[in-house]
Amino acid sequence: MTRNEHQLSQPTQNILHEKIALRAHRLWEERGSPIGSSEEDWFRAEREMRTAKSDLQLQRDVSEELKWDPAINAAQIRVEVKDGVVTLAGRVEYLAEKWAAEWAAKRVSGVKELAVEIEVKPIRFRELRRRDADIARAAENALKWHAFVPQDRIKVTVEDGVITLEGEVEKQFEKETARQVVLHLAGVKGVSNQIVLKPKVEPTEVKDKIEAAFKRSAILDLARIEVKTDSGKVILTGIVRSWTEYVDAERATWAAPGVHEVKNLLKIVD
Repeated sequence: MTRNEHQLSQPTQNILHEKIALRAHRLWEERGSPIGSSEEDWFRAEREMRTAKSDLQLQRDVSEELKWDPAINAAQIRVEVKDGVVTLAGRVEYLAEKWAAEWAAKRVSGVKELAVEIEVKPIRFRELRRRDADIARAAENALKWHAFVPQDRIKVTVEDGVITLEGEVEKQFEKETARQVVLHLAGVKGVSNQIVLKPKVEPTEVKDKIEAAFKRSAILDLARIEVKTDSGKVILTGIVRSWTEYVDAERATWAAPGVHEVKNLLKIVD
């Protein structure tokens, strides 16, 4: 028994023991093991419980990370944490700032669930009609001049500061790039990406190619991730250690030729 355990009351120790047992069982379920919870599951669960950040510490860490990012006016954003769930609320001028705040929070160790309730309220453009027309022109020009976006296949419409992208592209990379390009324009409140994927390449050996990409990665651990494929559809299950790993796994999966649908069911566990 550790010194810290000696300092805990018996009821507190019992509660902690129950939480560790429950977590160990869940880890066993995630592994899909045919046998009961292993010692490895138990020790891992115990480590998680004893090193887990308190809500107050998590709130402080997220707040500091928001202040650290030069793209964010942290004074306009409120951070709340309850039972490990982080909520960002407040008001920002740009959609890009809201996006930056979301990713700043996801960079923080211990953040497993995040709710973003930040309102985007531009203040530089007052006239609605002119604003929408200006945004539409700016979006079309930005897409036109971006090297990786097939601008001739994408239609842009704007209503009340919300951009809608429609059309067809071959790759998820092109669809996501188009969203990122217009997301950073001034005056944009939101982006509805309705671009449809129509890959020209037939999916072949998708599972092997995705797993090979995971093995090459300096971030991903293939042993903790299971890849299931059905033609161009892919399902990811298993556990990762951070949002960075979660996103990297999905990005690597989308890069496989012929993939047109990805269901990311990975769970974030420190």
